Formats: sequence, structure tokens, C-alpha cells
Amino acid sequence: MGLLRMLPVAPLQLTALASLTLGTAGCATAPLERAGSLRNYDSLAEANGLVTRAQIKANKKDLLDAKTVRVEPTAFAPRSDVGFDEAERKLVANAISREMCLRLSERFQIVSANEDADLIVKATVTHATPTNATASAASQAASIAKSVALPGVPVPVPRLPVGLGTLSVEAEARDFAGFQKAAMVWARGANSVSTARMANDGDAYDLAGEFGADFAKLVSTGESPFSGVASFTSLPSVASVPAKLGGAPKYAACEQFGRFPGLKGFVGAGLGLPPGWTDKGADEAKSSSPQQPSPEIASMEQQPTR
Repeated sequence: MGLLRMLPVAPLQLTALASLTLGTAGCATAPLERAGSLRNYDSLAEANGLVTRAQIKANKKDLLDAKTVRVEPTAFAPRSDVGFDEAERKLVANAISREMCLRLSERFQIVSANEDADLIVKATVTHATPTNATASAASQAASIAKSVALPGVPVPVPRLPVGLGTLSVEAEARDFAGFQKAAMVWARGANSVSTARMANDGDAYDLAGEFGADFAKLVSTGESPFSGVASFTSLPSVASVPAKLGGAPKYAACEQFGRFPGLKGFVGAGLGLPPGWTDKGADEAKSSSPQQPSPEIASMEQQPTR
């Protein structure tokens, strides 16, 4: 009888165990690099997670006293060995900024570029390894084949352990006087249970959201996002779910990074589609903003009618 009671739970336990084992076994190694974009690197302490390497520091008292934050656009460090084109770089960088803006808005008021803020947040991508789109396509095919052949077996199909992408980022939060209040140097690679996107920037794009969430936790709490209660979930708060599904962000200042692709983004990820097919990034914000009439048209509109 005891064995029978355990059987219904076994598939779930098996799935969790398989995911954990595969995730830590087949993982790309990301370099923990510094690009010199931070005000300083003093007193950074090791704070590694299960699949993340990081160095962090935080002035907890000053972070908790802060009320307003300005998020500056993320940039790629100037280097020639990152195998992304300009559009892919923009999409990955924007995904970091947008995720930070969403997560920080759960704790702070986000202000626009022309407003004063208690904290100014800026991230820089220091290194990124492209995803092998062919290997991702093969992984997607294997996953589909398993779903057709064994639809009732809840065991994940691991990605091929080749061509996995990586992302390395550094970021800091400075006060209005320029003093550093929080800093993080972060690196993570895709693993065997990561979403297999058939795109050069597929893994870097997904990892961008993970970094944004981790750094926002550090700034919001003044504590490591890889220890304690914060380490158990990377999900946004209930209040942020509408924005994550493509709705308007809590603060208008976050609109500069565009809106999350929402349901179409989740479907696209499940199908392994390139992120650029469903996410227009900051370009969406520009195209949706009201267009100002040209000086010639404005002048004509002011002419009295005869």
C-alpha cells in the first residue's frame, strides 16, 4: 500500500531530478570578465549560484533607503570577438534593461532620463557566445519526436551538449553623486534544459532576462540573489505579471525599452523561434510613440484658411 501511494508522485520527482541533473551536467562555461565599465571593482565577493558565477557587493543600508531609480540602456563592451550582428546586440542589451526595469519597479519608483534619481543603474555586456542554431534545431526535433512517441512520459529531452551560448555582464548602481552602491560581475551559460532557440542570439537573449532579475534582486534587497529566500525563484511578483504578458509597465519610464512579447513570446520560445521574430525590443517603443509633425507641416497647419 505504501508503494502504491508513492507511485503517483514518482513521475514528478523523476522529472525534477532529471532536470536538475541535466541542467548542471551539460552546461556551457561563461567567462567572468571585466570590461572596465564599473566605477571600481573593490571588495567584490564571490557569490556563485547553482549554474551562475558571480562577484557582488552592496551597501545594504543605502540601497534600502533609496526610493527612485533611473535605468540607463545596456551596452555591449567594445570588442570584436562577439559573434552577433548589430540587431542581435541591440535585442540582447534591451532584454537586460527591460527586465531590470520590470523587477526594480517592484521595489522602486522608476524615473525617466531627465529626472533626478536616488540610484542610477547601468549594465554592460562583457562577453557573449553565440548559439549553434543547427544544434538547437536538432534538439527541437528530438523533443518533438519524444512528445509524439511518448506523450505521457514527463521526462525532459536534453539539448545536445554542443553549441550552447553564454552571457557575461557587469553592472552597478550609483547614487546621484556617482558613488557606487551595488555592483555585480555575472556569467552564465545555457545548459541541457535551457530553451533551444534556432538563432545566433537565442541563449544570450534568454540569459539576459536571468541577469536582469539577479541584479534587480541585489539592488532591491542589498543581499545576494543566490542565497536565502531570493534564490528559490526567478519569477516576477504577481503585480508584474501583466507587464510580463505584454501589458503596460508600472512606470512609463520603462516604456523606452518596449514591452515584453507576452504570449507570442512564450509560444515562440516553445517552438524554438529566434527571439527577434516575436520581440521588437526598443524599436517597438519608438514606433508606438506619437510622431511629431515636421516643421513644414506644422507651419502649413498654422496658416489661416482663405
